[in-house]
Amino acid sequence: MPIDSLVMVSYLLAMVAVGWWAARRAGTKSEFLVAGRRLGHTMYSGTMSAVVLGGASTVGGVRLGYLYGISGAWLVLTIGLGVLGLSLLFARRITRLKVYTVSEMLQLRYGGGAATISGFVMWVYALMLMVTSTIACSTIFGVLFGMDRASSVVLGGGIVVLYSVLGGMWSITLTDMVQFVVKTVGILFVLLPVAVAKAGGFDGLAAALPADYFSLWHIGAETILTYVLVYFFGLLIGQDIWQRVFTARDDKVATVGGTFSGLYCLLYAFAGAIVGMAAKALFPNLASPDDAFATIVTDALPTGLRGLVLAAALAAVMSTASGALIACATVASNDIWPRLRPSENRDEVRTARIFTLVLGIAGIAIASMLQDVVGALTVAYNLLVGGLLVPILGGLVWRRGTRQGALASIVVGGTTVVVLMLTHGMLANEPILWGLPISLVTYVAVSLATPPTEAAKLAHWQARLTGEPR
Repeated sequence: MPIDSLVMVSYLLAMVAVGWWAARRAGTKSEFLVAGRRLGHTMYSGTMSAVVLGGASTVGGVRLGYLYGISGAWLVLTIGLGVLGLSLLFARRITRLKVYTVSEMLQLRYGGGAATISGFVMWVYALMLMVTSTIACSTIFGVLFGMDRASSVVLGGGIVVLYSVLGGMWSITLTDMVQFVVKTVGILFVLLPVAVAKAGGFDGLAAALPADYFSLWHIGAETILTYVLVYFFGLLIGQDIWQRVFTARDDKVATVGGTFSGLYCLLYAFAGAIVGMAAKALFPNLASPDDAFATIVTDALPTGLRGLVLAAALAAVMSTASGALIACATVASNDIWPRLRPSENRDEVRTARIFTLVLGIAGIAIASMLQDVVGALTVAYNLLVGGLLVPILGGLVWRRGTRQGALASIVVGGTTVVVLMLTHGMLANEPILWGLPISLVTYVAVSLATPPTEAAKLAHWQARLTGEPR
């Protein structure tokens, strides 16, 4: 497929060129880590949509549509609802804080050791997200170029690391905008209509598929609950997502731009599910549902357009990988390293670049060695939601929450999650189903049993929330 390969190579070269061009804009810590906090509505919506819609949303969304019909949209629907919830309920407050990390917000709100513990959990989560996205990149290169897994991981991960190191968040933002356009055109305007037309239109789908494929609840209540617990709540507190909120020019951009991004995700959710349904109608006996995306792209699209859609899938994966990498490097350089090696004369941009490079190489190495990281990523998500959701959101909405309550909530919630994963299995629902309420009860009980946060600290916190000058 020389033309398809040419399309893909052109796309990859464009990513590197954009990263190189953006490098000159990343001269300060703010520019490198949060794009100077000056993104407007269009760029903010595009980059937020790009980072939340990764390989799981694109290739995985088609797979779920193949298996369950229209209800396969639920995975991406919960992501979109998470973006909407974050944008409408919390984005204004988050933007006004003018921080760089979730852990910095916890330090500002509570003080003490809450930021240290949360920083480590957030670092592990971001690193594992980068690893899984890098592995997803390798599968696309393997299909298109016939490369072995190790070479594919190095190529895909290396390009992400290169443009991320060059320009930090500015490079990632500009490449995300390109990826957002490619993804929108490739999936919504090429693959979706062609797949439906090949399947005989919606009448053809209705004739070829079982009736339950048109039920929004076919995937099952338990699966929907799992997606809500993992993705909806994870979207509310993930460093990779918050870091995009920090890039907004003001709280209005974060709210309005984020709302458009959430609505776009809802549209994308149904597009992926419908493509999966078309794949089921056209190729009902695939050896593995995981092949649904690659099969319909390869067999239903002509040369050239096939390369564009594969580039769209790669765009989805690379945007998530780069977002996770910069989040991981930001937590390391901003929250962890300064506590280990305090220094007043540190070159913060250079430090952030070094961590981006080192952690990017580490992520590529881990991705090359691991065959299945679903369990590890599930552990990271469970710890993130079970341990950090309550103290983070509690700190934003409840003045009576205390440092002791936050620490106890993180420790007890996180421990509960770990114990239940060991006893019930890594992919079980019980860790979150029990971890979240236990974390909440602990946070409230310990906060009420300990002295309120000092008035001066709360006053400073409130001033930051309302955007008053420091």
